[in-house]
Amino acid sequence: MLIFKIFRRCEWDALREAGRTRGAPIDVADGYIHFSTREQVAETAAKHFAGESDLVLVAVEADRLGDPLKWEPSRGGALFPHLYRDLRMADVVWDKSLPLGATGHIFPEGVV
Repeated sequence: MLIFKIFRRCEWDALREAGRTRGAPIDVADGYIHFSTREQVAETAAKHFAGESDLVLVAVEADRLGDPLKWEPSRGGALFPHLYRDLRMADVVWDKSLPLGATGHIFPEGVV
């Protein structure tokens, strides 16, 4: 199962350069890296990245993350994937630009 992380371009560039990240400032503050499922990612983009362009959508295979990945209640009581370790470039299955269109973010085909 793929899970998704939205990065601002500068955060993505820093991950690519360092090979690992503790996440965005909110991830560091919360102590884990926030991910979303296919069903959750569009709402995550609308809620936390409204009006932001130059984003990168990153896909990660949940099963490969092992025990540091926890499914915990969040928005509306839904279970969200939270990673309690650094995200490594080796974890990334693919990355794609997440441009901003007239009515919101434009997701790659098949994601939402």
